[in-house]
Amino acid sequence: MNDHDTPVTQALDLIEDRFPHALGAILGGSAAQGRAAPTSDLDVAVLLPSEGTSRREVVRHDGRLAELFLHTLKDVPEHFERDRVLRRGTVLFIYDQGLPLTDPFGHVARTRAQARAVLAAGPPPLTAAEWQRGRYVLTCFMDDLADTAPTERYEQLSLADSVLREAAHLLIAHHGGWTGIGKWLPRRLLDADPVRGRALLDGHRAAAEHADPAPLASAAERVLDAVGGPLREGYTQRWRT
Repeated sequence: MNDHDTPVTQALDLIEDRFPHALGAILGGSAAQGRAAPTSDLDVAVLLPSEGTSRREVVRHDGRLAELFLHTLKDVPEHFERDRVLRRGTVLFIYDQGLPLTDPFGHVARTRAQARAVLAAGPPPLTAAEWQRGRYVLTCFMDDLADTAPTERYEQLSLADSVLREAAHLLIAHHGGWTGIGKWLPRRLLDADPVRGRALLDGHRAAAEHADPAPLASAAERVLDAVGGPLREGYTQRWRT
């Protein structure tokens, strides 16, 4: 890879070409951490003047996909709050861990400080109803996984995915951490709890590679024990009227 092909130079070219009036930009995701593959897309947050339009946009520039998180300065607090409520912190982490590409007026530095303050405060804790629902849903998936015949591999794999996802979200919330989706879920999971998180991931692998759901079920049970135990009879969910 020559210098022109690096993620940083490609992102800079994109900003200069498409957003010459940007107030600043930052490269995030795997590219900023040196973990990107040659075909990985670029995650770029761009600060726009107030008369711009905040949006999420996917483009291809110089042969490479780029996912753009475009925010006007006045809209930044609203989007950071949305990230906080969703508990994933997607844009927050771009500003926290990303590489500044351009910052002629210091707006990126100030926005990074805002993002870091939100991240340090942590996501909102789950409500009592959310904890109950999480325990109930995970218990249901675990029971279904245990009842699934070994020959029903499609169902077994689907349920293993669901058990991992629900257990991971509960365990991360138990530690007050930020969750994730896709490749970021195992990363956030291991950050929050290296021991129980690894047990969940290894259990999921055992189900996928060896058709053995027992290690995953055992790991999920340990998660449930930490957050109040399995929940079956007695669970109530009120419908909104």
